[in-house]
Amino acid sequence: MTTLVSVKNVVKRYTRGKQKVEVLHHLNLDIAEGEFLALMGPSGSGKTTLLNLIGGLDRPDEGEISVHGQRIDKLSNRELAKWRARNVGFVFQFYNLMPMLNAERNVELPLLLTNLSRARRKQNVQAALTLVGLADRASHKPSELSGGQQQRVAIARALVADPSLLVCDEPTGDLDRHTAEEILDLMRTLNQKQKKTIIMVTHDPKAAEYASRQVHLDKGTLLEDQRTAA
Repeated sequence: MTTLVSVKNVVKRYTRGKQKVEVLHHLNLDIAEGEFLALMGPSGSGKTTLLNLIGGLDRPDEGEISVHGQRIDKLSNRELAKWRARNVGFVFQFYNLMPMLNAERNVELPLLLTNLSRARRKQNVQAALTLVGLADRASHKPSELSGGQQQRVAIARALVADPSLLVCDEPTGDLDRHTAEEILDLMRTLNQKQKKTIIMVTHDPKAAEYASRQVHLDKGTLLEDQRTAA
């Protein structure tokens, strides 16, 4: 298996008042291309911190992070922003949709940072909405959509630039169980049929069962690495 993400000896610290608090302690983790990884652990364990480092939203204080063999911790802020736009799709718990824009325009937003023509952007948006089962809701604003539909729009937005990596922070945390299972089914389909590599932070063991591997963090240390059924 080809390694897509490599985390080597990573340390991350934050300043709280006058204290330096070490959140991640010399962490090592490899994630294979095409893997669906569930990152689990109690609140404060460092899950979201690690996710943000892998997605290029933050930088480690020590260690190396490579994606597709590229050291993203060595990139400048401008280079990192361009790298994120090309390579990473983000899905968050609270959707982060623009309320005044319809689904089509929300999904298009990442493409406005590219050189794609308007016609090509429209084509990509339609393909992404079709993939998540919302082609018939393209003209609807977030207030006209259910929570599950809003999260599907957010997933379509994450997919529209065809990134190699999807990073998802509690993507079902604001949804009821039935809707959460629909979103998780969609994510598993994206992983298995579209071959998307997915890293999902979750505290929910039921959600983690959809992943092919579970990694457990506690107080910034990797505790357990467990394969799950496909």
